[in-house]
Amino acid sequence: MRRFFGTDGIRGVANAEPMTPEFAMTLGGAMVRQLRHRGAEGPGVVCIGKDPRRSSDMLEHAVASGVASMGGEAHLLGVLPTPAVAYLTNALGADMGVMISASHNTFADNGIKLFGANGFKLSDEEEQNIERLLDDALPKERPLGADVGQIILRTDALERYKAFVRATVDGDLSLSGLTIVVDCANGAASAVVPALLNDLGATVIALHIEPNGVNINEGCGSLHPDVVARVVGERGADLGLTFDGDADRVLTVDESGTLRDGDYLLAIFARPLKEAGRLTNDVLVTTVMANMGLDLDMKALGVELVKTRVGDRYVLEEMSRRGAVLGGEQSGHIIFLEHQTTGDGVLTSLQLLQVLVSSGKPFSELASVMTKAPQVLINVPVSDKVDPMAQPGVREAVEAAEATLADSGRVLVRSSGTEPLVRVMVEGFDEEAVRRQAETVAEAVRTLLA
Repeated sequence: MRRFFGTDGIRGVANAEPMTPEFAMTLGGAMVRQLRHRGAEGPGVVCIGKDPRRSSDMLEHAVASGVASMGGEAHLLGVLPTPAVAYLTNALGADMGVMISASHNTFADNGIKLFGANGFKLSDEEEQNIERLLDDALPKERPLGADVGQIILRTDALERYKAFVRATVDGDLSLSGLTIVVDCANGAASAVVPALLNDLGATVIALHIEPNGVNINEGCGSLHPDVVARVVGERGADLGLTFDGDADRVLTVDESGTLRDGDYLLAIFARPLKEAGRLTNDVLVTTVMANMGLDLDMKALGVELVKTRVGDRYVLEEMSRRGAVLGGEQSGHIIFLEHQTTGDGVLTSLQLLQVLVSSGKPFSELASVMTKAPQVLINVPVSDKVDPMAQPGVREAVEAAEATLADSGRVLVRSSGTEPLVRVMVEGFDEEAVRRQAETVAEAVRTLLA
């Protein structure tokens, strides 16, 4: 059986295998067939959202056609953030949700993310069941006449999501007096975030809010936080928010233009939750990429820091096992399980602004609760997706680096779940040694795998 799903759905170059309309149509049909196998009542309702890249319309219609061809009902939600699909799938009583997006990738790529009826990403088992159905083409025996499915355009999706996110913070929250720079990456955040912050009274400086299908993530957004940092400095703003293409994550900069990633956000959010007795079991869940500084900060706070493999789905699974309400990734995927079933950059932004307003402190002071250890991340392009640690030469380089750093640092080498890259991460409190060891390990990866 061929594997299609990675750590965040299916992803590839749009209109090339597997990200073709033919595949998308087969996937749509397989989803409805999977719902039938599970004994779902009714036709099988599937909500479909998309980001604004050019190929999203093509894939959206293909998935919807596959759903309808098997008698299902496809609800088209339009352009909106990935977490909006997660929320609306549950809120509308649908059986499954689909997001057409390649997140932070360039516009030429696209992807398909699936959600269950409860708004959570599908389990590995459910994805494997769908992959088995993908081994076969759509069956010849299909519904006919009145049993053919429908495709329904929803015009209320975006407003429903905005109302939901707004309801997760205090009703009297006012952002009056705050100047906020927002970089929407010419993506799904464009139609949501500036309007939401304006409604709350903020002075909003909105960047990259004119998606044309080919400019998503182009020199902007969370891959280029220096853009929003520069404008924060130029305009004397209080903070900056920068999103990826589908707005399921956010990176931030403080009033000095200093980047404050997901590690800082988790440290900031953990405190008021613990003080209010709402940090269930005093547990915070993150990934192996989290900085050593977060370990030290949570230990001082009396919070257990649990680390998973990279991917917000794995964070969420561990949160469910531990009964945790807060978790996330350094990359800016933050999960507030009290409110949402997946990483949500828009919701995270409002939660941060509420903490900022209630504290009366500048963002830099809030972030000062954690001191980061120097961390170097090098992405090495590779031709084949293999386990780098299975290569003796890479393993030996890692072991040598770990011996050199001893107890004052650590080394992590892993394959990207979404791109043909091996990520080499080294951190420790001796910045020069960290950089030197990162380059050495990265060179071993290049020599053996590039």
